[in-house]
Amino acid sequence: MRLVFALVLIVGIGLAGFAVYMAQDYMSRMSAERDALLAAQQAAPPMVDVVVITADKAYGQKLTRDDVKWMRWQKDSLPEGAFVRDPEEITGVAVRKGSDLFPDAQAERYVITSMQKFEPLLAAKVTDPGEDAGITSRLGRGMRAFAIRVDVTSGVSGFLRPGDRVDVYWTGSAATSSENLGEITKLIETNVKLIAIDQIADKARSAPVIARTVTVEATPHQVASLAQAQSTGRLTLSLVGAEDDTIAEVSQVDQKALLGLVEKAPEVVQQKQVCTTKIRRGADVIEQEIPCVN
Repeated sequence: MRLVFALVLIVGIGLAGFAVYMAQDYMSRMSAERDALLAAQQAAPPMVDVVVITADKAYGQKLTRDDVKWMRWQKDSLPEGAFVRDPEEITGVAVRKGSDLFPDAQAERYVITSMQKFEPLLAAKVTDPGEDAGITSRLGRGMRAFAIRVDVTSGVSGFLRPGDRVDVYWTGSAATSSENLGEITKLIETNVKLIAIDQIADKARSAPVIARTVTVEATPHQVASLAQAQSTGRLTLSLVGAEDDTIAEVSQVDQKALLGLVEKAPEVVQQKQVCTTKIRRGADVIEQEIPCVN
């Protein structure tokens, strides 16, 4: 009986020791994981709360409070114009305060650039509170909207989209007070921004549209130039590359330059100098040729 009791005691002590060992191992592993997690948190970049879209949004759709939510975002990767909870702690990037998104319960906002789910909401992609999604929201300060008539050829075969930039060429007859220049083509405006194609102002539209008119953003002086050019000739658009930041040179081409025709200067024919003298013979006066003396 004593032997059984001793065996049970030994087994119990062994199990207790094993349990203590396992507990110590578990605690040490948990402590190591905790330390690793704390170290990772300290090494991670700071995060801020940013307003994001909860569902895909297309151009012209209304934006409501149910369409947005807060999400943690890396502080050093904030895009320009994002809505954050505390703008005072953000430096180097122009951001908006989250409460300014819907300052008034009655004010409505509309989407002017398509957005995808969980994309940060940017001020440039929505209208101001109470403003509709018309092209007036696309015009910069001091700029005006002007419509240009186009067709398949002058409108780059329908591959223009709102947001693209184009050069504008004028073709028509020209003349000066002393010379008729005939029909010429001249670059009159460069890098003009398109804000609408027909009635479409959605930048996300990618399908070709054979437009009849395009609306451009221009200064009042450019509007006057374009209006005069459109009333006196034909306007043709040339699409500028998305990454092209060069400035097009002002150029003018007429039919002679196009065909490489060079006008010859009028040939000067030097006439032979004739010298004469008059001789009186009686009552008659005779004109007689004599050698010229310079």
